[in-house]
Amino acid sequence: MKAILLMVLVATMAAADYSVVISKKTAFSALSMQQIRDIYLQKRHSVGDKNAIAVNILGHDEVREIFETKVLGMDRNRLNTYWIKQHFQGVTPPLTQPSFESVKTFIVNVEGAIGYLPSDMVDSQLKVVYEF
Repeated sequence: MKAILLMVLVATMAAADYSVVISKKTAFSALSMQQIRDIYLQKRHSVGDKNAIAVNILGHDEVREIFETKVLGMDRNRLNTYWIKQHFQGVTPPLTQPSFESVKTFIVNVEGAIGYLPSDMVDSQLKVVYEF
């Protein structure tokens, strides 16, 4: 019995809490962490011949900070400095949405949209392209 509980605990700890997702309708289906990073830093605007539109959760949400650290490889201060420099080159940060529900709605309804959600919000309308 203890062995089973330990296995369940290890499996739970190994499961990703958050997923980077796209709509099931989106033509591309696999993205590397570097491609995701480039899309979010506005260095890449397409995957193949399909547009890619990054969307963030608004503000200082804890999940956004986890995404920025684990996927983008930047803390908030470094990312703010990056966007200040990009501003002077005419590059704007990704779109934002006020809630995970609105992020999900945006992804489902806008072709090429990519965002991150708590993994338990992923359903049949979405494809997971990366987990963190």
